[in-house]
Amino acid sequence: MTVRPDSQGGAGLLLARAEGERQQAAIGAQAGDRVAYFLQSEDFAADHRRFLANGVRFMESPRTETYGIVAVFVDLYGNRWDLIEYTNRSAS
Repeated sequence: MTVRPDSQGGAGLLLARAEGERQQAAIGAQAGDRVAYFLQSEDFAADHRRFLANGVRFMESPRTETYGIVAVFVDLYGNRWDLIEYTNRSAS
């Protein structure tokens, strides 16, 4: 299945099911407890509130870095993601 924002079209994310015991055992551990995925936001504060309201579990409070605002969250399978808004465009 491919998912993408309704209003923007363009690029999408292909979601595939694990096949077999080896792949199933790796679910949530593909990146060795590091952030594996980055979700870029144009409005961090609004997206962060919406994620929290929908039960997304953040591993930390939002923090400001030289490149922008970021917070790590986990998906349903334990994969770590950065929700990030670049405020320093040269860093993106």
